[in-house]
Amino acid sequence: MSIMAASKLVLEGRVSVKSFLLGLSVVIIPLIRTCYGHLDWVFDYLTETPGKIAISLHVAIVNGVLLVLYRGPLYKVAVRACFLGVTFGCGLIISCTETTWTHFGWYMCSLAFFHYSEYLVTAIINPRSLSLDSFLLNHSVEYTLAAVCSWLEFTLEMLTFPALKQLTWLSVAGLFMVLCGEALRKSAMLTAGSNFNHIVQNEKAHSHVLVTSGVYAFFRHPSYVGWFYWSVGTQVLLCNPICTLGYTIASWRFFRERIEEEEISLINFFAEDYVEYKKRVPTGLPFISGIRVN
Repeated sequence: MSIMAASKLVLEGRVSVKSFLLGLSVVIIPLIRTCYGHLDWVFDYLTETPGKIAISLHVAIVNGVLLVLYRGPLYKVAVRACFLGVTFGCGLIISCTETTWTHFGWYMCSLAFFHYSEYLVTAIINPRSLSLDSFLLNHSVEYTLAAVCSWLEFTLEMLTFPALKQLTWLSVAGLFMVLCGEALRKSAMLTAGSNFNHIVQNEKAHSHVLVTSGVYAFFRHPSYVGWFYWSVGTQVLLCNPICTLGYTIASWRFFRERIEEEEISLINFFAEDYVEYKKRVPTGLPFISGIRVN
């Protein structure tokens, strides 16, 4: 984030940044002991009683600080950002260890960063639409169930087929998909600016313009393309064969319906301009062409 952007960031955005960093400070706990040995012991430490107590105390103290600093809606923003910061920090800790759970640490970082950055970027580009829903933590029941299923599959396969979870080349490929998908989605949000909204708009605002530059010159729906490959990439990263297939099918069906719904509104908003743009630029998602126009 540039200095100018930071100076213009709305109060909720500034609170989220401070809270995320406060939660991220959980990484200090194991790092205090690095002078006594290599990081290989960190994961065991975190899963043993002393480590659990230390992290629990840290989270309790941080939450106490947030309660003192913020009230009402601001506290709700702060506690969510802090939770994501703690998750990202724990993911970093696990990622730095040489255990069978290293790749899950990558996943934790990817998941926490995605949800936090959704809120932060929205605070930058379209603060009028900013709300707790901008974290996308309560996206839908289906989204939550899909995440829980991926955790269960990873754990069960870790216990029964541990070798399946040690395909580093596959996890690296998944991480690459995650990073590229994340970069594309955030580029799309920043390019669209105030035109971007997490909720499909059925009424045209005075500020709405048809964005066709930047990543929109290559894909009509780059934010969906990014989210699609990020979503599938998280399961490739975890080496979850069942959820990789399930996420691919579910995400494809979701975005096919979402794009058709959105393009009806876009044609109503921009008429022939959008129809011509639609003819020139693909959606970016495989086998999805969008709404048909006669």
